Parts: sequence; C-alpha cells; structure tokens
Amino acid sequence: MKKTAIFKDPIFLEHDPGFTHVERPDRLEVIYDELHKPAYKDRFLYPSFEPASYEILKYNHTPALIERIAKTSGKTFDSLDPDTQTSPRSYEAACMAAGACVKGVEMIFAGEIDNGFALVRPPGHHAEADQAMGFCLFNNIAIAAHYALNNLKAQRVVIMDWDLHHGNGTQHSFYDTDQVLYISTHQYPYYPGTGAISEFGRGKGQGYTLNIPLSGGQGDGAYVQIFDQIVAPVIRQYNPDLILVSAGFDTYIEDPLGGMAVTAKGFGCLGRILIDLANECCDGRILFVLEGGYNLQGLRDGVAAVLNELSGTGSADKTLNPLRNNMASLPGLEHVRKFAKDFWIL
Repeated sequence: MKKTAIFKDPIFLEHDPGFTHVERPDRLEVIYDELHKPAYKDRFLYPSFEPASYEILKYNHTPALIERIAKTSGKTFDSLDPDTQTSPRSYEAACMAAGACVKGVEMIFAGEIDNGFALVRPPGHHAEADQAMGFCLFNNIAIAAHYALNNLKAQRVVIMDWDLHHGNGTQHSFYDTDQVLYISTHQYPYYPGTGAISEFGRGKGQGYTLNIPLSGGQGDGAYVQIFDQIVAPVIRQYNPDLILVSAGFDTYIEDPLGGMAVTAKGFGCLGRILIDLANECCDGRILFVLEGGYNLQGLRDGVAAVLNELSGTGSADKTLNPLRNNMASLPGLEHVRKFAKDFWIL
C-alpha cells in the first residue's frame, strides 16, 4: 500500500461565501465524513501544515491582491468579484489551502509520502496574479508549482487540469515558460471564456500550454480516449519531475453547473492513468488538488475513487480495459491532435 497523505483542516469549512452559493462548506463536509468511515480512516496519513506565508503567496500573486484579500479577514461579508465572496475566516482558509499544497510537494520530494490529495477550499485555478475570481482567492496549484521550481529543485512540472472550467489563472501564471506544462480539458465555450486551442503559450512557453476544449456530453470513454491519445503521450515526452492535478469533479454526470457525463468510476480511471504516468516519469510524484464539483454525491464518490487509486487499493483497471476496447471516434479530437502536432509527436 502506498503512503498517501490527505491534507485537510477544519478551517476549510469556515470559508462561507453565502447561503445560496454553490461553493459551500458542505462540499468538503461530505468528503470529510466519508474519510471517518473504517474503510478509509486508517489507510491514509494526515499531516499537519501551516498557512502559506506572504513571501510564498508572492510567487504567484501581486502584493496588492494579497493585501486586498487580507483586508477581508474578520469581515462578515466582502465581495471580490461577482462570483467570489468572503466571510470572516476566508483569508485564513485561503492561506491554509495554499499551504497544504506547498506541504504536499515538500513531503513528496522529501520521500516522506508517495503521493497526496489536498482536500482544500476555496479552490484556486481561476485566481489570476492580480485578481480573485470564479470562487477562487489564491491559486493553490500554481503556488505549489512555483514552490517546487524555486525551492525543491524541480525543473519541469506538469499541471493537468480536468475541471469542467478552464483554469485561466493557472494558464496565465505559466504562459511564457517551458518549466510548467499546463494541460486542460474543459467545456468550451463556457466560463471563464478562455481555453481555446489557439492559446498555446508565448515565447519560451510556446507549446507548453495545451488546451483540449470540449463541447459537452463527454463521458468516461471520451475522457479516457483523450488521456490515452493526447495527454499521456505529451506528458511522457515532457518527462516531468512532478505532476500536479487540478481535480475538479464538476464534469460529473449530474453536476448542476456542468454538461459532462463522467461517473465516479471514470474519475478513478483518470486518476489511474495519471498515477501510472507519474510512476513512469517521476518516481510516482503526484499531488491532486481539489477544485470544483457541486453535486455532493458525485464529489464524494469521485474523490473516494481517486484516493483508492492513490493508495493502491482501487479497481480502475477493471473499468479501463472495457472502455479502451469500446472506443468510438471522438469528434473534435483530431483537430486537437493536429494542432498539438506542431509541438509534440502524436
């Protein structure tokens, strides 16, 4: 069994953007309750961690943004963007969320754990260097990638973003560098409006942003096909030192914000593919970071499926083989492949 760490803390339940907001505390409560069951309780490590410091937050964010979010501390309500509200402890939760991801990559590189899942909120992948948006305050996964590059001697980091929505903030954080390969599968056109195939990087970063926009309705088989035929070959060629995963579960078939058709077993399959790639390329170094997901059952069951794969107790192979044997042609995939061939062998 793998040494898998789960990064969780009660502070993440204290971020409350409002009674009617979909990004609400019970998103994590249902997951945390599941982890108390005997089947999970003793299988994982639960390390302690500290909030990300001001200096670490500055790896990805401007001082003005950090100070703006800090000023929400103790306020009953503040609004950073039409979709992004805060409560008295939101700033504290956001600093801890980034800190959880930093601790995760530290422990992975130190060999203290094999892999991990940061079960945090608020989410992060929409947060720009100078703007909180899309439910996100700080960009947790981008901060972790910067930390690995600056402090842990990583040279190449993959960020795989399978959230329903395109991670505009993460893309822009690394748009002009070849040290981070950002790959995103997302419903398009949809919030936030970025993520076209033609957005492929700038300068040294040309080719190191790979967007795979999808029209909607794609399920387990389509995603496995995309991962097998596009994502996996590109990651192998890049040969990263670390894989980070923006794991959004809003592609679940019954998610209220999405139009995809992925099942809980499907999430386990995607996790399995990425874990195998990490084992192949970078000694198993992989950290999943929670992003979206607004159907509570789908969120709980999808996270559980990924955790099972991380710990070596999953059964995704039983689902993967039938999916691979019954793949139909996926409209639009050839267009992505044709575009990506300018930068990668596919």
